[in-house]
Amino acid sequence: MNSSKHTELANHAWSVADLLRGDYRQSDYGKVILPFTVLRRLECVLEPTREKVVETVARFAGQEIDTDHFLRKASGHSFYNKSDLTLRKIAADPQNAAKNLQIYVGAFSDNAREVLDKYEFNQQVRKLDGANLLYLVIGKFTDLDLHPDVVPNHNMGYIFEELIRRFAEQSNETAGEHFTPREVIKLMVNLLVAPDADALSVPGVVRTVMDPACGTGGMLSAADDRIKALNPDATVEVYGQELNPESWAICRSDLMIKGQDPENIRFGNSFSDDGHARRRFDYILANPPFGVEWKKVKEDVEYEHKSLGDAGRFGAGLPRINDGSLLFLQHMISKMKPVDVNGGGGSRIAIVFNGSPLFTGAAESGESNIRRWILENDWLEAIVALPDQLFYNTGISTYFWILTNRKDADHKGKVVLLDARDQWQKMRKSLGDKRKELGDGTNGRPDHIGDITRLYAEALQVAGDPEHALRGKVKVFWNEDFGYQRITVERPLKLRFEVTEETLAALAEAKPVAKLERSEEFVAAVRTLLGSSWTTKSEAFVALKDAVVAAGLTWPSGAPFAKAVREAVGVRDPEGEVQKVKGAPEPDTDLRDYENVPLGEDVEEYLKREVLPHVPDAWIDHTKTKIGYEIPFTRHFYVYKPPRPLAEIDAELKSLEAEIQVLLGEVAP
Repeated sequence: MNSSKHTELANHAWSVADLLRGDYRQSDYGKVILPFTVLRRLECVLEPTREKVVETVARFAGQEIDTDHFLRKASGHSFYNKSDLTLRKIAADPQNAAKNLQIYVGAFSDNAREVLDKYEFNQQVRKLDGANLLYLVIGKFTDLDLHPDVVPNHNMGYIFEELIRRFAEQSNETAGEHFTPREVIKLMVNLLVAPDADALSVPGVVRTVMDPACGTGGMLSAADDRIKALNPDATVEVYGQELNPESWAICRSDLMIKGQDPENIRFGNSFSDDGHARRRFDYILANPPFGVEWKKVKEDVEYEHKSLGDAGRFGAGLPRINDGSLLFLQHMISKMKPVDVNGGGGSRIAIVFNGSPLFTGAAESGESNIRRWILENDWLEAIVALPDQLFYNTGISTYFWILTNRKDADHKGKVVLLDARDQWQKMRKSLGDKRKELGDGTNGRPDHIGDITRLYAEALQVAGDPEHALRGKVKVFWNEDFGYQRITVERPLKLRFEVTEETLAALAEAKPVAKLERSEEFVAAVRTLLGSSWTTKSEAFVALKDAVVAAGLTWPSGAPFAKAVREAVGVRDPEGEVQKVKGAPEPDTDLRDYENVPLGEDVEEYLKREVLPHVPDAWIDHTKTKIGYEIPFTRHFYVYKPPRPLAEIDAELKSLEAEIQVLLGEVAP
């Protein structure tokens, strides 16, 4: 089935919006069109065995036995409908359409009915009936041919996703929240399973695939297809979890249609209600929503982090509340199978991120600690930079992170960075914010997917060959190369001391002075020294104390008071006296600086080389040193482009001026 057929069928379903306009808000069209599309698909799938199911129902009528097994066998699927009604019959009786439709939906098996319940289908039926639209909507869908011989299972996913894309645009959904373009999924799955091609070709191989943010199930379907392309006899079991009820319903119905167990797709939030808590999987992949906050599950996540620590999913750290991307990755890592003593077992992970998880968060922040945990465990295999404008609802740049706990010997301790940002072609027609696509080598298109997949497989060899044409697109680093020591560079506080109108005002406002019973007299006594200055604190304090005592006042004792006076009358001066605390220079917080020193480098040597030549009195406060990890991807691939010569720019400007004069001459009277 070509893309024009997908669009034609999606347009047919979307045309129901013309009936809904006025009675429904645009953002609510999906609450009608999606469940009716699912219902029509289920009806078309069950049509060949409908009579057999009805006969089975009649045969067991009146018998108190569980007929579920017999009805599934009769339908040939994991779901069935016991009624002899059809949407066409229901549409033919407008007066009883609502009643008959509810009877029809109620006759589905529990697993199919649960899918429709997530759409609040009965509520929509009542609303449509009240607006005298129900039989018209049903009639529209009876003309939609979704039989499997016309629309195979895989192609049905395209239609679902096209409908969801339109609804997401209408309701202004969060960027990339529901689904991922098919060609992006294909590349992602290639990078995920390609290294296992030999193992996957073994007869009778069984592999499990899991997506904790599965949306409509596109990634699961693509992984299933890819593994079976390598080995048609392979058994692939797919699992997922989804928070959006419509997406969950679509994914679950898709699995039902394909003969997979729909119970493998759990509904709910993966963070607060892990639907696969005790399961481990061979492949885990996801495109979690970008930059979405996790405030709703904050209590659950923080409780697990604090109470379970490393025994839970989030022991490495918690990212900032407005972006849960790295929580998803920790959740996925918790689903990896352990590697046995012979090197067997283990898992591979692929996840789509924007740029934020690469570098957001200072040293020892939640994000930095998560990156550190991943890199120090040698799980990160590669990061692949993709072109921007690949996704429907966002034009931002994106990256694949590929992780595994069973790296081969050549990859151990290393991370591959692969720049594929120039691997795209412009779409003939934009879809939302998606203006670029990855070619797959068909219909005259370039084979971006194949080229990236091959470059990924050969990354180590390409990076090590200075003559290779693509060497600039691949860089290989040791895990430690992304670590750094965040050092605090201090310089001494240097002060001179003086009594001026400004320092007198500061003295009067200081709390220890303002609390004195005779504070105004205290300040007045110091005022007698207006215009005086001293190079040392001891000289200044002697003079100040003498002036206060001479005025018949007592000089207060205590460190807080002394500090307040010093802060008031002390003025920063590069040539001033170095202030000391317990014999050591006191750091000047205004001159405090921070430096990132590569992990493993001697920080004192760094100080001597980079800092002391410029500020000889600086030192490192080692108690404040922190360890951080970041992956500055774009910095590693930055290529300097010199500015154009001024003569060239000047010539271009003169040429443009001449063109403008010619144009003005043509319009002048």
